[in-house]
Amino acid sequence: MKPSLKELYDEQGYVIVPGLVTPEHLDALESASERVIARTRSGQWPHRRTVGRQFPPYGDGDPDSWGVQHVMHPELGEKAFARWYTSDALVGTVRELLGCKEEDLQMELFNMLINPTSNSFALRWHRDDVRENATEDEEREALSVWHHGTQWNTALRTDSCLYVVPGSHKAPRTPSQRALSSTPNPPKDPLAMPGAIKVTLQPGETVFYNNNILHCATYDASAPRVTLHACMGEVRGGAARARNILQHGLQWMKEDRFADTLDGRGRKMLDRIVRLQESVDGDVGYSLAN
Repeated sequence: MKPSLKELYDEQGYVIVPGLVTPEHLDALESASERVIARTRSGQWPHRRTVGRQFPPYGDGDPDSWGVQHVMHPELGEKAFARWYTSDALVGTVRELLGCKEEDLQMELFNMLINPTSNSFALRWHRDDVRENATEDEEREALSVWHHGTQWNTALRTDSCLYVVPGSHKAPRTPSQRALSSTPNPPKDPLAMPGAIKVTLQPGETVFYNNNILHCATYDASAPRVTLHACMGEVRGGAARARNILQHGLQWMKEDRFADTLDGRGRKMLDRIVRLQESVDGDVGYSLAN
């Protein structure tokens, strides 16, 4: 019997799904992406991922960018992103992967990954919410916690930037894997990591992945990249999701002008992430260090 999408996702830690950018959304997403990328590269949009900084806070130490943050922000005025984030096809797939009801889903991050223009760039091997210097026991304990969420990349151009180690979301690193993922340095050859594969997406394809799968990425300045990078969670994750999500700075989501851009489904999802924000006292800190 062929395994279900959820069974593949749970076993591998990732799964590729075609067709989630339906024709009714494609043109609007393409146009909106062009505009926000242009604003970011020109310096008009300050919320970006800066070359030289792998993880938040990204700062502004380099004029070149490898990502655009907060594409649903009302100051950008691009409603196409929120419309797609709350679309039937996308929400239905997330529900299937998480095994939850729609009334449990919470709105989280929506960013964009782009190619730098001046310098090629790479991210080191990492798990999004487990430090690289975690001991084997610490790693095993962290991986035993199900955070009730999923992360995804949706390619609007052919994208071969992501590398993952299938199944690594369930097990601590082996000694040879640890040796290649315990420093801040990106790999010279990502496929030297034992078990690693390159994930290639064709335009319109989406890879969903557990954000604690062992993964890295390469950014070629000569290869255009326009990839929608987002995550969605469910309320059962509670405080376990807080740091990994709120470290990106989501106070703007509490503003009425953002809620006014959303449909009914979106407002309900927004209410749930606002409740999470309000349940956390003080600074959540950062998951990883640059």
